[in-house]
Amino acid sequence: MFLMATSAIGPGFITQTTNFTVQLGAAFAFAILVSILVDIAVQLNVWRIIGVSGLRAQEIGNKVLPGVGWFIAVLVFIGGLVFNIGNIGGTGLGVNAMFGWDPRIGGGISAAIAILIFLSKRAGMALDRIVVLLGAIMILLMLYVTIVSAPPVGEALKNTVMPDQVDFLVITTLIGGTVGGYITFSGAHRMIDSGIKGPEAIRQITMSSVLGIIVTGILRVLLFLAILGVVATGVTLAQDNTAADAFYHAAGEIGLRMFGVILWAAGLTSVIGASYTSVSFITKHDSSPRLRNILTVAFIAVCAVVYLIINQAPQTLLIFAGAFNGLILPISMTVLLYAAWARRDLLNGYKYPAWLLLIGVFAWLLTLFLGWNSLGGLAKLWA
Repeated sequence: MFLMATSAIGPGFITQTTNFTVQLGAAFAFAILVSILVDIAVQLNVWRIIGVSGLRAQEIGNKVLPGVGWFIAVLVFIGGLVFNIGNIGGTGLGVNAMFGWDPRIGGGISAAIAILIFLSKRAGMALDRIVVLLGAIMILLMLYVTIVSAPPVGEALKNTVMPDQVDFLVITTLIGGTVGGYITFSGAHRMIDSGIKGPEAIRQITMSSVLGIIVTGILRVLLFLAILGVVATGVTLAQDNTAADAFYHAAGEIGLRMFGVILWAAGLTSVIGASYTSVSFITKHDSSPRLRNILTVAFIAVCAVVYLIINQAPQTLLIFAGAFNGLILPISMTVLLYAAWARRDLLNGYKYPAWLLLIGVFAWLLTLFLGWNSLGGLAKLWA
């Protein structure tokens, strides 16, 4: 649950939420609500199908149509590799905001911490505990800044159901950032690796899938309110680092340091989540934990070396990976929903609920729209 939530809450999540709050003001509350409802529809289906089958997404894909699972795995791996360079960069910027150190030093130290987690003899337990701890730290710090910034909560509540404006592009962008790409699979794969699988675990699977989205939503709402409290005072925020400037205006120097901690925690948990999930897509569910951990360490090390050499994720590759990322969910959901509808043999004989399949199809249609939009990234690249 926390692995999925903290994978979604990366440096891009913070920038995205800040910019949309500045753009829409209190009306952004409606976009958050709608995106959370759609995210739940997506995740309920993805986690239940993977959880009941006990198979990873690419394994289900290969059983439905040989080769399609490995195609999805390639998309996830390439996207994860490029985005992880950006995640390590985010940890470096977080350390810079906390202590004023060179971002490359902060990024290198953070990558080393992530590597140590996977080198631990009890890597699975260490992974679970660190993402829960960092997730809790982010929520508590964000709550403090939200209270200090004194946002117009009444205005936000009104706009949750009666928005002053509706921006569907913002809504689809939020959905893509929360359950798009590899993110929704990070928690689902960790869940079956932890032994939570099969029809007998449906209640636990359902609860975890919904709570993962709720944790992400809580942090999104807190960040939105913290920024809204600053924007409502009429302050003009810096264009180059809007989120950091908002935290500074809300709580002074302490607020800036807290922003550093939040950005670092968001970056580190995203490094962990992206690395774990990318490797889970190129290994089988019965691969040894030692092999998976060695591959994960190598994955993080390569990303860290590239970051230290170039000091940023190359923009062209980010556009390329972003377009790939947008194709993962529509393709994988097509495969998963087909398995739920026509391949009960893959679900251990479980009869999939018609109501859940129906909302899954609705969510799938939306992912097709997101995927089509993501192809614009490739058009931009060729342009």
